[in-house]
Amino acid sequence: TSADANSMHYNPSKLAFVDKNVSISATFTPWMRALGLNDVYLAYLAGYKKLDDRQAIGFGLRYFSLGNIDFTDDMCGSLGTGQPNEFELAAGYSRKLSEKLSAGVAAKFIFSNLATGQQVEGVEIKPGIAGAADLSLTYKTPVKFSSQKSDFTLGVAVTNLGNKITYTQATVRDFLPTNLGIGAAYRMNLDEYNTLTFTTDLNKLLVPTPCDNPDPNVCDQEGQEDVADYRELSPIKGIFSSFGDAPGGFQEELKEINLGAGVEYWYDDQFAIRAGYFHENYSKGNRKYFSVGLGLKYQIFGLNFSYIIPTTNRRNPLDNTLRFSLLFDFGAFDSEEE
Repeated sequence: TSADANSMHYNPSKLAFVDKNVSISATFTPWMRALGLNDVYLAYLAGYKKLDDRQAIGFGLRYFSLGNIDFTDDMCGSLGTGQPNEFELAAGYSRKLSEKLSAGVAAKFIFSNLATGQQVEGVEIKPGIAGAADLSLTYKTPVKFSSQKSDFTLGVAVTNLGNKITYTQATVRDFLPTNLGIGAAYRMNLDEYNTLTFTTDLNKLLVPTPCDNPDPNVCDQEGQEDVADYRELSPIKGIFSSFGDAPGGFQEELKEINLGAGVEYWYDDQFAIRAGYFHENYSKGNRKYFSVGLGLKYQIFGLNFSYIIPTTNRRNPLDNTLRFSLLFDFGAFDSEEE
């Protein structure tokens, strides 16, 4: 899709193609409001600064509040209250390798505070801390549609490449959600005022497929006792094994790929209507939903709304939730001065 401040989250390499000098975006997403929760939300702040025509730097801050939690023991006795939260700090750099190709890299610091100070079987819970990186490429080329100039864009991003995370001093840690994303977009300029874009995305987690066999001798054949073999893999080995470790073979590997498609219409680069569909295999989570959205631009300000409509009985934390983002393109001041 078009490059903006939010590219820091999905594909940092797109920042090299931005057309404004400075931009900042703020996004707010209520979480699980259908359950009557008013203090659970996801907030995201991102921005970039162009260094010159070929390179840009960006930043991102993502914060997730899980609200007020009442901790209890196995007998439902009170263990006090807490306010679990998580945040991620990211900084990125993007550069054009040619007029059509760009590369990007981002570094992340992850802090996950879920139950600090509590104890489980005498083991104290501590914050989870991890570091990660995103690597991405974007290829953008003009194409001819009718008499208007259009373009085709292809993006590839590997996100959350990093060390494992734990909330105790345990030697067995959990994988970060390393992800491979491949997307394409075809933007058609219908005329001077109307633009139509078609997009598609493929996403696959690059982590080992969990072994859920009830026989411990199947899941733990080597290494530490009572620890499933897949959990003992290093992050790098986990990435390579994720392409061929599904118990059902190649057919199950295909089921682990999530599919998304969308369409976006812009009028005079000021008003947008968007729609999309997301599909996840029934045996891998079964999330299926439509999404709709609106976008508005006026001088330096941009406003975006989105809404998810579920199509299955499997609930999604964002079902029937309106989320929005504000975008500030300070480079518009430069255009006005010119």
